[in-house]
Amino acid sequence: MEGVVHPGTDTSAFRDCFSLAWKNPYVLRLAFSAGIGGLLFGYDTGVISGALLYIRDDFKSVDRKTVLQELIVSMAVAGAIVGAAIGGWMNDRFGRRSTILIADFLFFIGAVIMASAPNPTVLIVGRFFVGLGVGMASMTSPLYISEASPTKIRGALVSTNGFLITGGQFLSYLINLGFTKAPGTWRWMLGIAGVPALVQFILMLLLPESPRWLYRKGREEEAKAILRKIYPAHDVESEIQDLKESVEIEIREKGGSEKISITKLLKTKTVRRGLLAGVGLQVFQQFVGINTVMYYSPTIVQLAGFASNQTALLLSLVTSGLNALGSIVSIYFIDRTGRKKLLIFSLCGVIISLGLLSAVFHQTTSHSPMISKTETSHFKANYTCPDYSLAGNSGTWDCMKCLKASSPDCGFCASTTNKLWPGACLVSNDTTKKLCHGEHRLWYTRGCPSQYGWLALIGLALYIIFFSPGMGTVPWIVNSEIYPLRFRGVCGGIAATANWISNLIVAQSFLSLTQAIGTSWTFLIFGAISVVALLFVLICVPETKGLPIEEVEKMLELRALHFRFWEKRSDPLEKNQTA
Repeated sequence: MEGVVHPGTDTSAFRDCFSLAWKNPYVLRLAFSAGIGGLLFGYDTGVISGALLYIRDDFKSVDRKTVLQELIVSMAVAGAIVGAAIGGWMNDRFGRRSTILIADFLFFIGAVIMASAPNPTVLIVGRFFVGLGVGMASMTSPLYISEASPTKIRGALVSTNGFLITGGQFLSYLINLGFTKAPGTWRWMLGIAGVPALVQFILMLLLPESPRWLYRKGREEEAKAILRKIYPAHDVESEIQDLKESVEIEIREKGGSEKISITKLLKTKTVRRGLLAGVGLQVFQQFVGINTVMYYSPTIVQLAGFASNQTALLLSLVTSGLNALGSIVSIYFIDRTGRKKLLIFSLCGVIISLGLLSAVFHQTTSHSPMISKTETSHFKANYTCPDYSLAGNSGTWDCMKCLKASSPDCGFCASTTNKLWPGACLVSNDTTKKLCHGEHRLWYTRGCPSQYGWLALIGLALYIIFFSPGMGTVPWIVNSEIYPLRFRGVCGGIAATANWISNLIVAQSFLSLTQAIGTSWTFLIFGAISVVALLFVLICVPETKGLPIEEVEKMLELRALHFRFWEKRSDPLEKNQTA
């Protein structure tokens, strides 16, 4: 049901991965140098969530317009779509290493533009450049690591890319916290991203091209020299033979990826099946809502009832730390339990977590503090929210209704005695905010005080704990190993592009959805999509654990897609391979 297992694979990949650091540090050097692309990916994902809080303070037009906030976040995703789309072609034409170098250059330029942006328009341009680099790196880094890794520990090493993605997110929150009091706040947060891009550029200059790409381009001796550094002596010849067979098949089919058309891809059974699983996983990775948590984590924390920017960032740091921890768990289990079991476990937990979040936010919004006329009249009349003053039923107003007032925007100034008691509904501007804080009151503009706020944090934490080891890393691993060599760059680019398009849809719609239907219903929608994702994994995703890259094609050729599972055909070759 879950594929065949290569005889040379056992469950000690995690231990072997660490022993390799002693026996052959060259392989780890390749993996971690390329994995910095994942660090850039993660850093950009995490840093904007905190920086956005301070961008809103500096640019009032951004603070007033939800669409502009979504545009600043999602423009990097739009750039990533373009980067991933051309990244597949660049991988096959110029090589994996060259593509990573170009990605680093674009990311560095984008970081400089963002740090010096005088207005939201220039900031958006910088975000697009960063997105180009992230899009290229997101599909190239795991591909490079996969093609430069021994089969036995390939999953564990590709998982290091996932670990560095989550590590980049954690680092971004630390840096966000570190610069909350510094002049320029968000400029430092966004600009410092250029440092790891520069470091990776230098490291990749000192590393070789992917041996599989070299062999496919006829540079056989260069490829063999690199393979001898990667594999033990007794494995090198079999690896070279596998490569030779793969290239010979390509020559027979005249399938050079520079000449590949979509029609040819879809007519090739193994590629079609690989794309179904690979693209589907990338789409569902985004549609279960992960980047709402990554891009808008501090905003979600504020929606749960935590008013302070610093508190929101600090609590978001916890979720990003759990995300990094989950990717370490993935490194341990990916070559022990397999890709498919991790996905199933992950999605079951995600469904439960999203159900909890939906319930908590329903309670938060339906039980917010009331508005008190006495508390409101404590401030000058011209500070009172106009909609509240004109309302005939002002006695029924609560905090949530106050925050939804739009002519102009209004905020909730909590009671000095208890934040859950009735408070004041005031016009939202810097003056009223200072007056509220001056009386040692909490000021709310995103969400309302709630006794259920900590439950929302628990829901977020559970979501990350379950998502990270499975849906966080496995889609990238599967896409780095499921396609035939001659189609790998193009198919990887298609899958990464699908991921970023889905990412854009989620990033551009989340805040608008929460305003239109509420946070509770938004998370409920993500939960329903997660159920569909679980069915998709059960039906359409094969197990690639332990298969040498060249044998994945044979495995797909022998599989038959049925209604319930990928089932084995009664074929002598497969019987011989089945564990």
